[in-house]
Amino acid sequence: MLRPLWHMGALHPFEQALTLLLAFGPFVVLGVVVWLRRREDGRAVDQEDSGASESPSRTAPPTG
Repeated sequence: MLRPLWHMGALHPFEQALTLLLAFGPFVVLGVVVWLRRREDGRAVDQEDSGASESPSRTAPPTG
């Protein structure tokens, strides 16, 4: 009797692309942010490790 009124036919290719961008875009952005933060944290740990391996005589002020 009544057709579903909310269906307007096939999506235009631009609308399909926009739908995919809205559906998956936030996950892509989140993945990039996580990747960048892990890379930055890894560099901080490497710098921290290299700073801890120095001898105390280099970092201590001269006694005199």
